Amino acid sequence: MSESMLNMYISFAGILFLFLAIGLIFLSRYKLKGVISGIVAFLAYMFMILGGLIIFYIVFSGPTA
Repeated sequence: MSESMLNMYISFAGILFLFLAIGLIFLSRYKLKGVISGIVAFLAYMFMILGGLIIFYIVFSGPTA
């Protein structure tokens, strides 16, 4: 597998993490209550940070040969 294809799959994982974070934040704010809401929100923000770091890495790693 080439480096370009690997970067593409890694970026898909980052995009998936960001979409998952959006869904979990919505769930924790509007559908859940109490401690469960806090746990889901914490997971959502962790997914958001991880997805953002992945996308940051892919964008600033530059083009591949």
